[in-house]
Amino acid sequence: MQTLPKERRYETLSYLPPLSDAQISKQIQYILDQGYIPAIEFNERSEPTDYFWTLWKLPLFDVRGVQEVLSEVRACRSEYSNQFIRVVGFDNIKQCQILSFIVHKPR
Repeated sequence: MQTLPKERRYETLSYLPPLSDAQISKQIQYILDQGYIPAIEFNERSEPTDYFWTLWKLPLFDVRGVQEVLSEVRACRSEYSNQFIRVVGFDNIKQCQILSFIVHKPR
């Protein structure tokens, strides 16, 4: 058995290698299939005690497909390449964030 390299781990899916756009698309499709509202957030740090991230634009209430969300992820990456970026899914019935995952880590 091999030990993972010693490095800081962040949120859901953090033990996997960086997600490709195809893998991110599958996660976004899950968010849409569940009826959740996708949003993109960014922050300088990804510490468990950092509860407030900056919202990239508004949540994507009227999004029709994965490519719309993915294009916003790409736009956020190009604007804030030195920040952590995550995609979140909000449940409008429960009025809370249901899931989130990191889609970009600064180098």
